[in-house]
Amino acid sequence: MATTSVPRDGDKQEEAGLNHWGDITVVVVYFILVLAVGFWSLCRPNRGSVRSYFLAGRSMAWWPVGASLFSSNIGSEHFVGLAGTGAASGIAIVLYEWMSMPLVLLLAWLFLPVYISAGVFTLPEYLQKRFGGQRLRIYLSVLAIILYVITKLAVTIFAGALFIQLSLGWDMYVSIVALLVVTGLYTVLGGLAAVIYTDTLQTAIMTIGAFSLVGISMNEVGGYNRLEVLYMEATPSIREENSTCGAPPSDAFHLLRDPVTSDQPWPGLFLQASLGCLWYWCCDQVIVQRTLAAKNLAHAKGGSILAGYLKIVPLFIMIWPGMISRALFPDDVGCVDPKECERACGNPVGCSNIAYPKLVLSLMPTGLRGLLMAVMLSAIMSSLTSILNSSSTLFTMDLWRRIRKHATERELLIVGRVFIAVMCGLSILWIPLVKSSQSGQLFVYIQAVQGYLGTPIGALFLFSILWKRMNEHGAFWGILIGHVCGIIRMVLDFVYPAPDCGEAETRPPVVYNVHYTYFCQMNLVITSLSIVIISLLTKPLPKEKLTGMTWWTRARADDIDVEEITLKPRINGAMEQSAADEEDTESVGTCRKWTDFVCGIPKKAEEHSLEEEAAQKKVFLKENRFWSNILNINAGIGLVIVAFLIGFFR
Repeated sequence: MATTSVPRDGDKQEEAGLNHWGDITVVVVYFILVLAVGFWSLCRPNRGSVRSYFLAGRSMAWWPVGASLFSSNIGSEHFVGLAGTGAASGIAIVLYEWMSMPLVLLLAWLFLPVYISAGVFTLPEYLQKRFGGQRLRIYLSVLAIILYVITKLAVTIFAGALFIQLSLGWDMYVSIVALLVVTGLYTVLGGLAAVIYTDTLQTAIMTIGAFSLVGISMNEVGGYNRLEVLYMEATPSIREENSTCGAPPSDAFHLLRDPVTSDQPWPGLFLQASLGCLWYWCCDQVIVQRTLAAKNLAHAKGGSILAGYLKIVPLFIMIWPGMISRALFPDDVGCVDPKECERACGNPVGCSNIAYPKLVLSLMPTGLRGLLMAVMLSAIMSSLTSILNSSSTLFTMDLWRRIRKHATERELLIVGRVFIAVMCGLSILWIPLVKSSQSGQLFVYIQAVQGYLGTPIGALFLFSILWKRMNEHGAFWGILIGHVCGIIRMVLDFVYPAPDCGEAETRPPVVYNVHYTYFCQMNLVITSLSIVIISLLTKPLPKEKLTGMTWWTRARADDIDVEEITLKPRINGAMEQSAADEEDTESVGTCRKWTDFVCGIPKKAEEHSLEEEAAQKKVFLKENRFWSNILNINAGIGLVIVAFLIGFFR
């Protein structure tokens, strides 16, 4: 039978950097487009208010909401980390992507109506309204910002820097600082609306560019059936004789793997990808803030459905390219010898993370190589803008308003922008630590760390929305117990890393016998039991505190009386600025006028009557029966497609 001849590592050598004018032109045009869209969003009316800056004035249609949900989630760590895990162990990791469909639908159908009913800007703000007190809100706000810096910003910068270094040959600091300057510029000026509009452009670029790579690389290996053969034969030439080290797993093309001995046991993976990731899709500020910006509930649901469908494609545009890269370059991407790995990528523990950039630089022709560079830049920038905007929202609305209880709307807008600049600075300072990271499989590392700290948050919010008996003591101490357990396991993982292939096992049994996905589910149970037991042993909340705060007591469009005060997302003191605080425009300097104009800071606080705010809330929650049925049918179709794919690749 005829076979396709596929070159190994030595047969293809990529050029260092983008030297051709065609590639450089594509990248330059990309930057011009992004900046044009970002600055175009500055021209929209009424951008000089807290609601407009942090929630895009709640005016977004379903398609930019869906595109921004996808783009905010898909970062450079996906193109590098997800492709790397595909190269190292196959397709099982895609369950994290496919199980996003039911979770993002759960956000729009279950969680979002309660968040809107509560009238909140941030998720910690919801917990304060739900339970009272400040400690829970402050705890989660600080935790979220720390997690954004340590995990989201760190891995985005690490993965992006890796790709840029390989493709452009730039110094890491120069390339990352340049990206932060561009992304920080339109994020600072435009707020969430600029982020969502540019995310929509980034999604289109990522999808088109990534599919072009799939087509070219799949043609290179001779199709999917040929890939199955080549991948299973992709063992590095330098390894110990008669050893399984460096050999692809026998179940690489299956999702449901051995529940005990596999690197991705199917029960743990399935539960962690669903229940364990509930916090991310339904309770994380970066994701939820996009749906809060929708013009009404129907558009939020439509955007969630679109994001769910888009989350199906990572198998084809990220994992398959990673596996193809290993099939083509087994000595580099699949190396197991520390010296060989050091030579191939500078990381002695493994080089699976270079799978995607190596494929791009080796296979893509002139022009398309520049397009794929734009794809990676899109992934980096969309993640950075989303993280920066959401961090700014958390700091301004949850922490600064506690420090400055009578802060004006002008002050909050300025603080939000300044904090974005601070986050950019922290990101640059974090680069040396990221550069020294020895992550073998970046995406698995991300899921493990976020699972230890994020899984308990999902339990906290789910009980908050569905169980009226839950009180503040149960919420605070339950999440604290869950996080203590998660931190202990996370520290053990860092102190006792997995031994290299062929070396003796030295980790304690709780680490090597209990897969991280199983531990996260155990921690979910511990957190849930703690919440229930402590809540039952302490005093319940009065019924009037629960109005609008749970699924059972949420406000419905038909129940809202516009004459009543039902929505109060007001800024303490901002709307009550006295005339003495308002400066006469004639006495303001030219520099101040231009600063206010560029940043969209109003001359005086924008005022909304409580009746107008209640009316806006009623409009958001009001659903047309016809479109509601269409959305429900589409959501059902999406779930069926995901179930079919899981069954097909089982």
